[in-house]
Amino acid sequence: MPGVSKFPTESDPDVKDTAPVTEQETSPLVRIRSLLPGLARAEQRVAKVVLDDPSSVARRSITEVALAAKTSETTVTRFCKAIGVGGYPQLRIALAADTARTEARSSRELGGDITAEDDLASVVSKVGFADARAVEETAEQLDIAELTRVTELVASAGRVDVYGVGASAFVAADLQQKMHRIGRVCFAWSDTHIMLTSAAVLGEGDVAVAISHSGATTDTVEALRVAKEHGATTVAITNFPRSPITSVADHVLTTAARETTFRSGATASRIAQLTVIDCLFIGVAQRHLDTAMAALDATRDAVEGHRLGIRPDGRRRATREQ
Repeated sequence: MPGVSKFPTESDPDVKDTAPVTEQETSPLVRIRSLLPGLARAEQRVAKVVLDDPSSVARRSITEVALAAKTSETTVTRFCKAIGVGGYPQLRIALAADTARTEARSSRELGGDITAEDDLASVVSKVGFADARAVEETAEQLDIAELTRVTELVASAGRVDVYGVGASAFVAADLQQKMHRIGRVCFAWSDTHIMLTSAAVLGEGDVAVAISHSGATTDTVEALRVAKEHGATTVAITNFPRSPITSVADHVLTTAARETTFRSGATASRIAQLTVIDCLFIGVAQRHLDTAMAALDATRDAVEGHRLGIRPDGRRRATREQ
């Protein structure tokens, strides 16, 4: 079972041996959003009440929250355990701390949803705010120990194949381009048939990385499963740690993106995925620092002749001879 993170649940077999998770490690709201699809229907209603107004829930009794969610106090307690906190008092403390941090980060309440009435200035503010939060929250909750393991595997792999479709395909292509820049063998695939044939020829010592925001994209899940069956080490990058793709992944790296109106699956999730990709790439480059720097110099020199001899500030570039 892959390790996915810092916020164990009651269903985890090792939960008794795990130290309590502090709110400094990850936001309860990030955790709730990531686990939402797998919660029972009544628990999802509790989650909606919490996500809609976390600061209010931090001040309300368990009875009030149960009434707002049209469920029982027992369900609220079960929800707390499902998201990895001991009970309702601990949830209130975590929400209060998270609210204080959010208010400290931004004095403006921009919200995430874009409406038809928003002017372009509001759209720009909301997109900027949501994208910045996606990067911040992804970095905050990223499991460093798991990232370290994945980095070591990718750095020593004979070959790395990356799978992704839709918006995730662009992220896969970005990882391939970055890896090639430092001389590592990496291929990105987005066509289903090519993904499957690629997975079928991988083996021990190779790594397959699958990128899927939902973790439920059939093409991507199937390709990772085939790679695993043929002996490759498998890695999933997803927003949901209990999604189907994690069942065929040896290692899971999670993002923390909130999709809103007009933007589902295309922007915030992509930026969060790129954050994880950048961390992975830099970690790999550090492990091959001399060869990586030499490769970066060589690739920069290779394309130098295809740039205009004008600097971004409008002045002419100095030649190497000067």
